Amino acid sequence: MYEDSYRHKGMRRRLVNQLRKKGIRDERVLQAIELIPRHWFLDSVFLEHAYQDKAFPIDEGQTISQPYTVAYQTELLQVAPGMKVLEIGTGSGYQACVLAAMGARVFTIEYHSKLYSKAQKMFVLLGLDKQIKAFCGDGSRGMLQHSPFDRILITAAAPSIPEELKQQLTIGGRLVAPIGDLRIQRMYCIIRKSENTFEEVAGDLFKFVPLLGKHGWKNN
Repeated sequence: MYEDSYRHKGMRRRLVNQLRKKGIRDERVLQAIELIPRHWFLDSVFLEHAYQDKAFPIDEGQTISQPYTVAYQTELLQVAPGMKVLEIGTGSGYQACVLAAMGARVFTIEYHSKLYSKAQKMFVLLGLDKQIKAFCGDGSRGMLQHSPFDRILITAAAPSIPEELKQQLTIGGRLVAPIGDLRIQRMYCIIRKSENTFEEVAGDLFKFVPLLGKHGWKNN
């Protein structure tokens, strides 16, 4: 299952060309997506479709995001090598690996213990376990003990942007999150301009699984 053949690499190149045509411009994002074998993160029944620009179900009622969505969020983050990035919602682990392939130091937190365990194994398999630190818990509260972060990425639908997360950004830091109701969300990029000043930039509409936890939908 864990082979990465010339055929797989060719399919990734075609996927990257599709993403480029859809408007993704950051070549570092595209290079990272071309590097990471997405088919390793999917159930075997979906292997032949791994490089279609589609989301697929994984365990615990969650999904591995559509590649365009991964590229769009990652491009908004503007990640540079060495940056400390918090990902909320590890899921399959694919997005964390894309961030690590761009040179980020990734802290990723997953609500579901089964997904957390599977993702950890993937990080080891890809040789990224030194670069990615994985945790299991309520990501909606962030990780105050490891803050501040240069970048924060939420990979699930949040009802609003938690103030607790905004306060864990460095000055000049960015938080990217899909905000809305359970049907549809708008992608937002929050930039911390100063200690108490934040700029909000609204992006495109998307459909994500719900964020769980204190600041998510579990208690709403």
